Amino acid sequence: MNEVKSFLSYIEFEKRYSPHTLLSYSNDIDQFSSFCQRTFDEPNILKANHTFIRSWMVSLLEAGDKASTINRKVSSLKSLYKYLLKRNLIESNPTARLTRPKTPKRLPTFIDEKATVGLMEQINENIEEMEGYRNMVMMEIFYTTGLRRSELMNLSQTSIDTHKLQIKVMGKGGKERIIPISHELLQKMETLLEFNRQLDCSDKEDYLFLTIKGKKIYPELIYSIIKKQLSHVTTLQKRSPHVMRHTFAMHLLNNGADLNAIKDLMGHSSLASTQVYTHNSIEKLKNIYKQAHPKA
Repeated sequence: MNEVKSFLSYIEFEKRYSPHTLLSYSNDIDQFSSFCQRTFDEPNILKANHTFIRSWMVSLLEAGDKASTINRKVSSLKSLYKYLLKRNLIESNPTARLTRPKTPKRLPTFIDEKATVGLMEQINENIEEMEGYRNMVMMEIFYTTGLRRSELMNLSQTSIDTHKLQIKVMGKGGKERIIPISHELLQKMETLLEFNRQLDCSDKEDYLFLTIKGKKIYPELIYSIIKKQLSHVTTLQKRSPHVMRHTFAMHLLNNGADLNAIKDLMGHSSLASTQVYTHNSIEKLKNIYKQAHPKA
């Protein structure tokens, strides 16, 4: 359908959504379209109404989908119909009166400071070869900058400002932000770039993090590296790059950083996204109170 193709082009080239997000939107819309065809014999989702979408949500719930998954799928439709309405391709937005299922609040998973410091000391001991050094720098960047996995993948030499001790990051929606780095981390990044130059590959790519074949590092490899490193210091079920991002934010907050500053460093579009970290601090205070106060 041309209208859907136009919408997907819009979020790819104008909104600059990631390939992963683009695929999710496309799959969600395709799934809804198939449901409309199968259930209401209506292949044209421009003719879908509130009842169509409510019925789809009920079918997803009955199929065992989580509330968070359903909300994500509905968000895809909301964006689509908002786009269509704005361009006068539909007369009304069928998602306008939708009530989405409530999702339980999930507190961010993070590693405590002592364990994180121990991890950093441990990985600094195995950095003789290129891979070990690369993995060490990766961990340090995740912990000291709070980057998303996709942001780390796209770091290059041009991202680094050696004079101002900062890196330039392209975040979600093509939003650029500046993050300060230490002189020590700068030196490690420059050493990693030197390792990259020594790779015996004729077609090396111009990124900070490369595979041993000189290609841009890929998401699965990053996840595997972080999971392996975190397994040394935690038994948490979640051991991902995003855990390091949460750890960065929580350690800043626990050491007195301003919430607005954390928001800017994280690249959040609103303070509401950053405020989730304060819930962890409140839970920590409750535990301290229960353990320490005689009347608790």
